[in-house]
Amino acid sequence: MSGLVVASLRLSHFRSHRRLSLQLSGAPVALFGPNGAGKTNLIEAVSLLSPGRGLRRAAMDDLLRRPEELGWRIAAEVRGADGPHEIETGAEVGRARETRIDGKSAPQIALGRILRMLWLVPSMDRLWIEGAEGRRRFWDRMTMSFEPAHGDAVLAYEKAMRERNRLLKDQVRDPAWYGALEAQMAESGARIIANRHEALGKVMAAQRQSPTDFPISDLFAVTAADEDPGDAIGLVAALADGRRRDLAAGRTLVGPHRADLGAVFVAKGVPAAQCSTGEQKALLISLILANARALADETGAAPILLLDEVAAHLDDGRRAALFDEICALECQAWMTGTGAELFSDLGDRAERFRVDEVDGVSAVVRVT
Repeated sequence: MSGLVVASLRLSHFRSHRRLSLQLSGAPVALFGPNGAGKTNLIEAVSLLSPGRGLRRAAMDDLLRRPEELGWRIAAEVRGADGPHEIETGAEVGRARETRIDGKSAPQIALGRILRMLWLVPSMDRLWIEGAEGRRRFWDRMTMSFEPAHGDAVLAYEKAMRERNRLLKDQVRDPAWYGALEAQMAESGARIIANRHEALGKVMAAQRQSPTDFPISDLFAVTAADEDPGDAIGLVAALADGRRRDLAAGRTLVGPHRADLGAVFVAKGVPAAQCSTGEQKALLISLILANARALADETGAAPILLLDEVAAHLDDGRRAALFDEICALECQAWMTGTGAELFSDLGDRAERFRVDEVDGVSAVVRVT
């Protein structure tokens, strides 16, 4: 089994990087250097080789290098699920992001069919104690890793829901105005629900079937009975039945946008939200690794992992175990940390780069 690989990466005027060109073997990548040097900016660029707004969910203009404020560009040669490809993506000032694959314009969803990508960033450490929106986003990213078209279903659902919410806020009561929108929401909503549950089952199975030094969790959907009717017909009925309540609230109160993801630390029988900060981090890493194993088993190729500041919060044993699992997966994992010593357990199994800031510009140097 071999993993998906970014074989070369070129950046132009992307955040702190004025120009960057890297050639890569496919081994894990260790990026180290002081805070603020541009390590996270680099892996954010890699994340934009997948659909969506990347690991920071940034607006396109926020990715511009300042003070120049020229258009930003990312170009990469990749070994994808169906062979080699050249990917280019970027945006001019004030313009929408554009994507090209092998020299031809392409929708972002096409990136998800070439590269499967998972990430873990420090902001996700609060996943189990923040609001449900963050957990839904995490769940949907997990689901998209198995089914890239899940993103289209989410966008279609949200578009129809926005239009329905506009009618609700305007206190429109004529049922004729709602029928078509609710049918659209039901069709895409039923796909969302089915995709999410299928992804959850695959990750749970991967956690239980593979030995790991990280704690495992039981995952489950947290939904009221009328928020997960199970199919399009049930969701249409739930939306129609809920109009009176929704009119009073001015928004849609039924559907997959209300779902939440729960987790229990199996070894202790404790909800993830009540675990220590270290346990919550370990549970998250376990989920990312299980997701990667499930994808590798299903597709024959391990996904790319982006792990920002992951090593600093692990003891020596867990850090070595994480590196061993990544290497066993034959996975190209991009990892950041402040010091080279954090990656010493990788030995000669990784490519290393030092990232520094020089006169306001990120400088990346290979370390041998």
